[in-house]
Amino acid sequence: MLSKLKLFGFFFFLLTSQLIEAQCAMCKAVVESGDNPMAEGINNGILYLMSMPYILVIAAMVLFYKRYLKKKI
Repeated sequence: MLSKLKLFGFFFFLLTSQLIEAQCAMCKAVVESGDNPMAEGINNGILYLMSMPYILVIAAMVLFYKRYLKKKI
């Protein structure tokens, strides 16, 4: 059963990846079009999405470090 689920997931992501790439070209065209408020919003959204993984990794490292200090003392 698990292999069928993995196979379905593989084909699902394979088939939907082309739709995702098409969206990136549209975003790039909007951003390159000039001083558009939508372009600024897209740039802010990209920065927001880009910062989330870093914040999560830093938070995990801090929690791990605090737990490590508790065990050591």
